[in-house]
Amino acid sequence: MSEQDLAARVRGALEAGEGVLRLVPTWVPRSFLMPGGRLKLSRDDLYALGTQRGGIDERWFASTTPAVNEGAPADEGLSYVVYSGERFTLRDAIGLHGPEMIGTKLWDSYKRWPVYSKFFDNLGPIPHHMHQNQEQAAKLGREGKPEGYYFPPQLNWTGNNFPYTFFGLEPGTRKDDVRRCLEQWNQGDNGILDLSKAYRLKPGTGWLVPPDVLHAPGSLVTFEPQWGSDVFGMYQSMVEGRRVPWELLVKDVPEPYHHDLDYLVDQLDWEKNVDPAFKAHNYLEPIVRSGIPADGFVDKWIVYGTVDGKQLFSACELTVHPGHSTTIKDTGAYGLIVVQGSGQIGALDVDSPNFIRFGEVTKDEVFVTARRAAAGVSFKNTGSEPFVSLRYFGPDTHANLPSVGDHQKAGQN
Repeated sequence: MSEQDLAARVRGALEAGEGVLRLVPTWVPRSFLMPGGRLKLSRDDLYALGTQRGGIDERWFASTTPAVNEGAPADEGLSYVVYSGERFTLRDAIGLHGPEMIGTKLWDSYKRWPVYSKFFDNLGPIPHHMHQNQEQAAKLGREGKPEGYYFPPQLNWTGNNFPYTFFGLEPGTRKDDVRRCLEQWNQGDNGILDLSKAYRLKPGTGWLVPPDVLHAPGSLVTFEPQWGSDVFGMYQSMVEGRRVPWELLVKDVPEPYHHDLDYLVDQLDWEKNVDPAFKAHNYLEPIVRSGIPADGFVDKWIVYGTVDGKQLFSACELTVHPGHSTTIKDTGAYGLIVVQGSGQIGALDVDSPNFIRFGEVTKDEVFVTARRAAAGVSFKNTGSEPFVSLRYFGPDTHANLPSVGDHQKAGQN
């Protein structure tokens, strides 16, 4: 397809959807994890990409960031727009109409949509790991990755095997303690979880996770807005009796440091990992942004706060009750997934499916351009149950973004 033809198709999709683009489900496998089976994907399709690639345990939303998986095609992780029976990547669409789609400020700063979100869904826990910061990732031409969590109640009808997440390290832990765990990598379980603390996960709450902070996410389905990167380092040698290859510890580390234990330990932000008030500084509960049930809708902040003083991403949960509609204005573009009910978002019909086959085009995911978001998007419930959607935003979108801990203020719940 020529650039001229692609530009015409993108323009056609933008005009037909009035700034709201329908996206195809983007499935991503992880070879070192076991899928939890709660993403509505048919169990017959959990290994649709082959057992050698691993089970499908993630669905990425409005992504222009490729997944970094061994043996993956170049477009794994990229979202596709569907319009008039044809498909093209959201990345290409933004490349052609960047200022309109993500806003002039964001386009001028990044020349891309610099964030994405996903559901991850696992039977058990993920190994204790960290994501490199910007300076560390830049050594390999990559970008750092802070992230946020929200546990949507609609998908967490069961907690699976381990609905607890280890965060950071116990206060008083020394760097030599972590170094010793790395020395014992090939001796079985290296014991790094003995140095950490697990928190019980509660549907309808979340966390903000800075880079360089160890975390071993538990088995709740997680909505995860994050920076547009797929870097990580696993610091746990075994999880649920399964070996974690050393290569997953050093995959985003310059080669000269692959066996430099001091370098690997020094990647960790020590102050944040041993923070005795870690929960107070990172735990999130929803905060009402607008609306009340009597109005027929409630819009809530679900991921908010800053990372090292920077607003990098955020997310909201909108509930529209049966027989009601509302118009929501936002100061930036967003990716959106419907998690319950059916309705209309602008000119598009949407609904949350109960069952998805691999390769099927659903009606539960859209991308809303910055221009459309600023003008206002109508959300109408056309069904008999609550119409609930999650939408996430890029950096520096909101002037009134809450801070971590603001949920404790009087009147918020």
